[in-house]
Amino acid sequence: MGTALVIEDSATERSIISDFCKKLEIQVVLAESGEEGLKALETLKPDVIILDVVLPGLSGFEICRKIKEMDHTKTIPIVLCSTKGTEMDKFWGKRQGADGYITKPIDQKIFTETITGFMNKS
Repeated sequence: MGTALVIEDSATERSIISDFCKKLEIQVVLAESGEEGLKALETLKPDVIILDVVLPGLSGFEICRKIKEMDHTKTIPIVLCSTKGTEMDKFWGKRQGADGYITKPIDQKIFTETITGFMNKS
């Protein structure tokens, strides 16, 4: 179906998200930090980016802004995925350029609907 770049520092969450993507026949590229994710984007053009908000070093919000500022990545849909699930968190995520927001623990049905919606647009 396409490729997803998953930027997530938790091994457990990376595994859960990878499993959900594989069930959707989406190829997964993993990054454990925002910096690693930005490095991957130098050569990779995924169909969607699944980005944790709470990361070591740069936050997911900062990474989101950086991705949306670069010409070669600004059109890639970004779905923030975080335990930070207040309306203000979601609002702030959108202000940083996120196209979607999923709260943890991740509901597989919501994940599937959100990610396939973006995959079908690309």
